[in-house]
Amino acid sequence: MLRTGVFLAAIVVLAGGVLYVAQSHGPRNDYTHFHGEPQALRSPSGIAHRAWALDARGLIQLGLLILIATPVARVGMCVAGFWFEKDHLYVIVSAIVLAILLYSLFFDH
Repeated sequence: MLRTGVFLAAIVVLAGGVLYVAQSHGPRNDYTHFHGEPQALRSPSGIAHRAWALDARGLIQLGLLILIATPVARVGMCVAGFWFEKDHLYVIVSAIVLAILLYSLFFDH
């Protein structure tokens, strides 16, 4: 699962990078000042909308979301697998790890 998730994320980021290079025909970007991502690329729904429209930056952000979601999904699968095996200790440990991961993703510090 981890290998597949990382491979899928790499393919999506690569496609977004190729599309970004193909779409950028203007002057070179000025990197002396930091400019954050636009508001549309700061939420998962905005990223999905821009990626569906084949926006290069949206595809790159989608690939990064897939990369972040891969280990979280793996821990979730571990919880389910240990639950079906009735291994209660590992269910509890995996659930704690999953809760920590989700807390760190969804709550701003």
